[in-house]
Amino acid sequence: MKRTSTLISTGLFSLICLGMSSSVWPQEQDEKVVEQLTMEARSKVKAFASQLKSTLKQELKTNGSISAVKVCNLDAPAIADSVSTDGWQVSRTAFKVRNPSNKPDTWEKTVLADFDALLAQGAAPQAIEYAAVVDDQFRYMKAIPTGSVCLACHGSEINPELKQQIHTLYPEDQATGFSVGDLRGAFSLTRELN
Repeated sequence: MKRTSTLISTGLFSLICLGMSSSVWPQEQDEKVVEQLTMEARSKVKAFASQLKSTLKQELKTNGSISAVKVCNLDAPAIADSVSTDGWQVSRTAFKVRNPSNKPDTWEKTVLADFDALLAQGAAPQAIEYAAVVDDQFRYMKAIPTGSVCLACHGSEINPELKQQIHTLYPEDQATGFSVGDLRGAFSLTRELN
């Protein structure tokens, strides 16, 4: 297999394309496939993030942060499933996960480490994404930055009652200690290329 890589950085985004070419997917096709599927992936991420953010904001406004944790526990997976259409599998991952089913695989760990390196170089977290063709599979990740609203549940100082609710829903929680601008995790999308 031939490995190709490209880093494109603009004021709007940083895109790392790492293509694994095989006899089925020559380099020229990799670039076109990556470009087309990256656009689709961005659309999926936008739909997922928008629905999740809207649902969380409404729950926070109506019932507070203790109830909003239930949104992440129940609604977030359902929202991911609702946008996992047309051959796409949409999820989230991080080095420090709240839900153990979101643990990163080996490929995702490598990408998350690359995201951390880009952040250390001054890249804006909301502008970091990664797209790859690996054999017959397209994979895409987009960084999720920690916003100020995230700190209630993911920061260093969590309300004790909220902390108890998190522990009840997520007994293996690791997703705390974040500050604004930290890499909270990433959206992770996969699509088979057949």
